[in-house]
Amino acid sequence: MNLNHINIVVQDVNKAINLFTKALSFSLIVNRNNKMAVLENDHNFALVIWGQELNHKENTPEYPENFHIGFYQKDEQAVWDIYEKLKTEADLQFESEPKKIRNTFGFYFFFEKLMMEISVDPFKDTIR
Repeated sequence: MNLNHINIVVQDVNKAINLFTKALSFSLIVNRNNKMAVLENDHNFALVIWGQELNHKENTPEYPENFHIGFYQKDEQAVWDIYEKLKTEADLQFESEPKKIRNTFGFYFFFEKLMMEISVDPFKDTIR
């Protein structure tokens, strides 16, 4: 069984589309009036971006502490390349620049209140 999509809730759908297409190599599949969008990466993983107004809530969605989504990269250089792209994006908050974390190399950043991880696949040399 494969995880084939995830739905995240954001305040600004257009900013999220920009982040995921320009810095994280997703392709835009559907944009419904800037209230909901579907993006896909080259692994056929779909990312659904849901505007908070569709949740019928006034405030920014709250994610549980330590909840995050992660994107594995092939090596440390790929992590640095994405970090450099993301540094030019406004409104992102970084915990640190790329470094050793757990048993891999990467960094965490926040888009709105959603934490994301960019790191080298710690299992890349493991037979799966």
